[in-house]
Amino acid sequence: MRCYLHALLLCMVFAVFSVLYVFNQLPVASSFESQYEDGWTDRRTKKSSGRQPQFGAQDTGHIVRNGGGMPSLFAHQEHDRTREKPASASVQEATRDERLHLAVVACGPRLEETLTMLKSALLFSAKPLHFHIFAEDHLHGSFGESLDLWPSVFQTRFNYTTYPITFPSENAKEWKKLFKPCASQRLFLPLILKDVDSLLYVDTDILFLQPVEEIWSLLSLFNSTHLAAMAPEHEEPRIAWYNRFARHPYYGKTGVNSGVMLMNMTRIREKYFKNDMTSVPLKWVELLMPLLQKYKLNITWGDQDLLNIIFHHNPESLYVFPCQWNYRPDHCIYGSNCLEAEQEGVFILHGNRGVYHDDKQPAFRAVYEAIQKYTFGDNLVQSLLLPLEAKLQETKHTYCGRASHMFTKRLKRSIGILQQETIEGR
Repeated sequence: MRCYLHALLLCMVFAVFSVLYVFNQLPVASSFESQYEDGWTDRRTKKSSGRQPQFGAQDTGHIVRNGGGMPSLFAHQEHDRTREKPASASVQEATRDERLHLAVVACGPRLEETLTMLKSALLFSAKPLHFHIFAEDHLHGSFGESLDLWPSVFQTRFNYTTYPITFPSENAKEWKKLFKPCASQRLFLPLILKDVDSLLYVDTDILFLQPVEEIWSLLSLFNSTHLAAMAPEHEEPRIAWYNRFARHPYYGKTGVNSGVMLMNMTRIREKYFKNDMTSVPLKWVELLMPLLQKYKLNITWGDQDLLNIIFHHNPESLYVFPCQWNYRPDHCIYGSNCLEAEQEGVFILHGNRGVYHDDKQPAFRAVYEAIQKYTFGDNLVQSLLLPLEAKLQETKHTYCGRASHMFTKRLKRSIGILQQETIEGR
């Protein structure tokens, strides 16, 4: 009986200290939540008040370009290049808004790579897109100049907003040095883009080989508990990283890769997440900083590791899509290990580890350069597909080169659909 009482007392003490630890972090969480709110308010009134925003160390405001009359996320800030419409028309247009929201974070020498990704998204998609581009301040002008030069026929199919790289001011240095300077920005997207319900986040080294709406449609497969979707980090446990080396919890058998992440951000903002820091479930805004403090010495891949920890404790919240939605060199470098891509082709190509810019995986580089060099409006078969197929023939000496027919399988289908829509007067 005495042993039982001692054990009960120890459990009670542990629970009390756990709660105290987490709630000690809550003022920080609530302060950066209000900081986001204040930051956006400041940016909205910046021109009239002249007051500089206090959102974060690098906050300099953002640029909005609205294409084709589609309503901007922050309408009172946008620079609309179209004629004014009657108020009734604007209301009707807002209710018909079918934009797909795509977010990317670009830092360092990632301008051209990001523009190539955005081009691939725009080339094959029929529905209007809204690009949310988070970038270092010196890149904002370059993004605007490049996107505004795209042909007018494509301009009507997208609009974009650029944002500064911003972290909670109390812990900005810690978040910036996590893995890469800008990598953890994606963790704060649900807190920054409060008016966006659903969002597709992608790394800069992503290439779409089919319309964005194809992956967007996976949102309809979410059940009542799903709030995000990602692909496994590995399909083959014998060469997987997390199950062999991770010093922290991770999702499933081999973890998940966050380079392509589909999110229902409304659900993320509303959910209380189970965690291993306290028995008290925490909201997203309350969870991030305590999680970083606990695991910062044990994580290797930064924000991706934090996401793995979160979904390890909340597996019911994650929808896992197959590897052809996030196809990486790991899927072919030691031989083909993505069965779905073998059957259906690669849907989204992810050139991580810099393979678009070196000679380690020439098949990946060939796809990147083909899309990068393609000129809007040119014949897709003559100017993109055929040159790419010829280039891929030169890569057959590599394992990924031997699997490169999977790269063009879906691409051919996407081009065929575009050609048919052109004939029918899309």
